[in-house]
Amino acid sequence: MLPERVDVAIVGAGFGGLGLAIQMKRHGQEDFVVIERSEDVGGTWNSNTYPGAQCDIPSNLYSWSFALKPDWTRAYPERDEIHGYFRDCVKHFGVGGHIHLQTALEDAEWREDHWDIETSQGPLEARVLVAAPGLLSEPSIPDLPGLHGFEGRSFHTARWDHDHDLTGRDVAVVGTGATAIQIVPRIKDQVRKLNVFQRTPPWVVFSLDRKVSKLAHWLYPRVPGVQRATRTGMWAALEPLALGMTRWPFLLKGHELASRIMMRAQVSDPALRKRLVPDYPLGCKRMLLSNEWYRALDEPNVELVTEGVEEVRERSVIAADGSEHPADTIIFATGFTPTDPPIARRLRGREGHTLSEVWRGSPQSYLATTVAGFPNLFLLYGPNSNLGHNSIVYMLESQMNYVMGALKAMRERGYNALEVRPEVQDAFNEEMQSRLARSVWDAGGCGSWYLDANGRDSTMWPGFTYEFHKRTRVFDLDSYVEPPVVSRTAEATLAGSSNIAT
Repeated sequence: MLPERVDVAIVGAGFGGLGLAIQMKRHGQEDFVVIERSEDVGGTWNSNTYPGAQCDIPSNLYSWSFALKPDWTRAYPERDEIHGYFRDCVKHFGVGGHIHLQTALEDAEWREDHWDIETSQGPLEARVLVAAPGLLSEPSIPDLPGLHGFEGRSFHTARWDHDHDLTGRDVAVVGTGATAIQIVPRIKDQVRKLNVFQRTPPWVVFSLDRKVSKLAHWLYPRVPGVQRATRTGMWAALEPLALGMTRWPFLLKGHELASRIMMRAQVSDPALRKRLVPDYPLGCKRMLLSNEWYRALDEPNVELVTEGVEEVRERSVIAADGSEHPADTIIFATGFTPTDPPIARRLRGREGHTLSEVWRGSPQSYLATTVAGFPNLFLLYGPNSNLGHNSIVYMLESQMNYVMGALKAMRERGYNALEVRPEVQDAFNEEMQSRLARSVWDAGGCGSWYLDANGRDSTMWPGFTYEFHKRTRVFDLDSYVEPPVVSRTAEATLAGSSNIAT
């Protein structure tokens, strides 16, 4: 049962929210809850159950540093194993009693010294609110003419319909992003005809995925230092890619060449190859890993449609050139809405405005974590924290450390609220945009989900992950408005505040 009042309320049970909960538990903090709208923990790895779901970050990097998993079965982890990792960590660290599943945040408003929160399971009062809904949590489905009249089955990849058998069907996959390149090779042999609708081709490079060796499985649990050294080596090997994405795109030309070589080896039709070559530099859109994508498009029952979708009819999809493609199933591999998160429309700050109203289409924050006008609100995986080259878990752990430092500062100083100074936030965002202007994401000439409704890059981090770690290593209290100290009445009301982790 959801309590009436807690010190810290965390929204979301993915890598960010669950990781912070575990850290608080490890440091002796018990007065917190995690509310999660889904039926299980895992965030995007709970929601995405489509065939072939797999992470594009090496297994040894895709875990918390305080909870290494020595028995990954593959070099790049698959969905079920990642989901199992979350469940195992909940049990190992004993945070299950703090988690409230199928509990959605419906509204939250700042009230002088606490947050009044409305959830699907009732009201909740919290001194501190941590929003960790994830960047890729809200599916985006295009509003196609005629879609509501489609007589077949349609669904987004993040809401995969497992009751719908694809065997022998005419299937249309809309999109050629990270999800599509995993799904198409898995379902091509099952369906009768597979039409893949491509708006812009992605850069696809060779994947180094393989089964983890028996030696590693024997060695890692016995000598943990070996796995930790391997993890550090992988992180260090990926860091230089940031230079190609943020400063010198020519450094990525080798990857482009490798992609072209693989394409030529796997696609027999020169005309098809021509339609698969991007007209933008690698990295402008997300770089994808697959050894099967190009080979799948070369299959006789698979057709690449590059004219775009014009409309949907009862049993077909019409391309922009007027061609009609029979379909009894439409699968939308069309991504998410990272720059327009629904949670931003449910959080009201000190002046009564929602986060969405304050952002006006361009999310901004300080260190991807705090927002001026929203006291005691912390974001995990906030604006300008996404990466194109390394593990987001490293960034999230840096943010978690920063939040823990903020909670400690509040306890030691007796503060009942913390709010970043507007001028500090403005200076940070000016720096971000100045550095991003020369990045491949902003200057590469492509349209991507990194850019918001105003054409501003409010998604990507313009540097090394280590820089972000260094900037969040110590909580910088001077960047925050000096608040009033907690009154005795407030101390009595907010039971558990003295248990904040140190």
